[in-house]
Amino acid sequence: MPHVMDRRRFLSLAPIAGLLAWPAASHAAGAEKKKSGGGSYVPVQTLLGTTMRGAGRRGVMSVDCGLDVPDEALRTRAEQSVPRLRAAYLQIVQGYASGLAPGALPNADYIVQSLQRQTDAILGRRGARVLLGGIIVN
Repeated sequence: MPHVMDRRRFLSLAPIAGLLAWPAASHAAGAEKKKSGGGSYVPVQTLLGTTMRGAGRRGVMSVDCGLDVPDEALRTRAEQSVPRLRAAYLQIVQGYASGLAPGALPNADYIVQSLQRQTDAILGRRGARVLLGGIIVN
């Protein structure tokens, strides 16, 4: 008869294996990761807004964006202001998405101009450029 592994013993050893891997995982998490987009890029989490699709179904508009801030002092301010910027961006995207007609394509120029106005207002001056990565409507 082949040897059958006792699942209870295996499951009781699982937490110990996790503890052994913990120092390596915490060291890897503590290391600074390289940001995509270069040194002057400040990423912003994906923005989502609800749209209406044909036949009364709901859809989602997704906007990927970030900021290009060459000035180091302004970049620091932008990184500290990401929560405020994201909240303002969400209001713009959600308002725009709710008014988007079913089947209509989003106007990227309008969206980026609106986001840029909010960026300049929140940061207090110009110098941070909004970059759109993509706009998807599902």
